[in-house]
Amino acid sequence: MAGPPGRTAALVLDRASVAYGDVPVLEELHGTVYEGEAVALIGPNGAGKSTLIKALLGLVPVVRGRIEVLGTSPDRARRDVAYVPQADTLDPDFPISVEQVVMMGRYRKIGWLRRPSAADREHAAAALEQVGLAERARHRFGTLSGGQRQRVLLARAIAAQPRLLLLDEPFNGVDAVSQHTILEAMDALKGRGTSVVVSTHDLAIAHLACDEVCLLNRHQFGFGPTDATLTPERLRATYGGHALELRGDRVIVTQT
Repeated sequence: MAGPPGRTAALVLDRASVAYGDVPVLEELHGTVYEGEAVALIGPNGAGKSTLIKALLGLVPVVRGRIEVLGTSPDRARRDVAYVPQADTLDPDFPISVEQVVMMGRYRKIGWLRRPSAADREHAAAALEQVGLAERARHRFGTLSGGQRQRVLLARAIAAQPRLLLLDEPFNGVDAVSQHTILEAMDALKGRGTSVVVSTHDLAIAHLACDEVCLLNRHQFGFGPTDATLTPERLRATYGGHALELRGDRVIVTQT
């Protein structure tokens, strides 16, 4: 898709509607994210943010319009897309080490039947170093704190060397160190040309880390540059008229 000179679209929403069976979840989404950009998905609980991320993975069907990921359909692009879910399915009691979890990200590139090479191990080690957990490589995954486990899952995604990274509420319940580490990793990935889609309730993080925002609540209430799009009027529409407090330049949405 044509865009700014020298830039390639990583994600295109073209009047896209998403449904579970006959139940519409998201309707008439539109917007473009270019390589090296980050977009925040913002909206109340149940607005469809996680559903949109699943649609970008090709796990939920597009019933009208079009979603294009890395120049093709979501299911065909999956090899170059990494996903960090809200809660991983890994059982904390399962005896798997931190480095083994991170190495899972490399199997997306090499296949499950091949043994990791020295280069694969280097990629995994570098990813752990990036999230500040290199010294925990041999520790059992389940012994880490919640924030540390989230950083390990991010390292797993980084190890896959994705062109598009999808983060579903990565800041929920994590400590300040982990939040800072995730933000730094997002910035580093953008610098390498990776595009990032992150769902979050934190408007301050959207201002700090994201080039654009997409305001969602079943429908789209805005998609564009962060500062221009996060207006009190659009936030009221997105959150259904819940109270807004203005504190300087920061808008805080109070949900009931």
